[in-house]
Amino acid sequence: MPRPRVLHVYKDYYPPVFGGIEGTINLMARGTLDEYEVRVLVCSGSRRSTEEEIGGVRVTRTAEWGRLSNAPISPAFIPALRRAAAMADILHLHHPNPTGDIAYLIARPRLPVVMTYHSDIVRQKFSMIAFAPVQERVMRACRVIMPTSPNYIESSPWLARHRAKCRIVPLGVDMARFEPTTLGGGLENRAAEIRARYAAPITIFTGRLRYYKGLEYLIAAMKSLPGSMLIGGTGPDAQRLQNIARECGVAERAVFLGDLTDEELVAHLRAADVFCLPSHLRSEAFGLSQIEAMACGLPVVSTNIPTGVPFVNRDGETGFTVEPASPDALAAALEKLFNDDELRRRMGAAARLRAHSHFSAASMCRDLKDVYESVRMGQSRC
Repeated sequence: MPRPRVLHVYKDYYPPVFGGIEGTINLMARGTLDEYEVRVLVCSGSRRSTEEEIGGVRVTRTAEWGRLSNAPISPAFIPALRRAAAMADILHLHHPNPTGDIAYLIARPRLPVVMTYHSDIVRQKFSMIAFAPVQERVMRACRVIMPTSPNYIESSPWLARHRAKCRIVPLGVDMARFEPTTLGGGLENRAAEIRARYAAPITIFTGRLRYYKGLEYLIAAMKSLPGSMLIGGTGPDAQRLQNIARECGVAERAVFLGDLTDEELVAHLRAADVFCLPSHLRSEAFGLSQIEAMACGLPVVSTNIPTGVPFVNRDGETGFTVEPASPDALAAALEKLFNDDELRRRMGAAARLRAHSHFSAASMCRDLKDVYESVRMGQSRC
């Protein structure tokens, strides 16, 4: 018997685009191949359309003219969606993606639709005024909407209107990446080299250097804290943050590592004492980097923003969640962990347990297959 066919629709895919949503779609696609035939439809980032198979997943990339407010302008996307949907049994949309939503309403494919709701459209407020009717029509068409945390349902007016069809499917990461066997057994030696290079205690952040990450508040907090701060990743805020580190007098202790390979990411996480995610705006919808750190046994200091961030990091159990945009609050929580080895060890162990039990790619894909099956069996609301 042929496997049911699922079509994922978004604007980019990993590889080559490295981002939280792109990587999540990759894990979802590969993690459901045992029961489903999976295709992905995205834009190419160029004037050329391409098609290839990556790890058993058929990936179609349509030509685009450019991007407006980060949304691809791709007339070719509409006929491509119509063709791909004709060969699918379930259409899986990923939000936010105005290009895909508009194409869906024009192509009008006749198949069940589900949506992973990664985030509200937060920054493009004026564009959202025009796009709101489109988003509402697409959400109405979905049989199941999958927010990534219960917190996001409570804080998003869009999800509140569609609460009856919401089913929470938390995001996950590939836990095998963070096992001690990484680097072919040389992981601990590499982590020891990193620890010896920087003054202790070591605080680490990893992720894109973007406006909502709140790193300026973490840098300011370092003025009253000992040790080193490692910042892994690149992004549009890199130069601004380096300038802030110089102004705060912590440039020698705030180390900008740039992008890290998978192996170097794990080694640096295992070398650190505490992970900090200081994001202060709800554009940070979940915080996958927290899970990567927790999988390595690190306690987390994050912020109590109304998204999935405090859902992942449980205050007082796997670390601390503090007031956003507050250097003093970040400094107090970090200092508490620095000064209590037993607390740091206990919270790190709890963090690792929570990561493995709640936020693995395997558990995410099990939940996802349950949703697909319920839709196929007609058990979900239309």
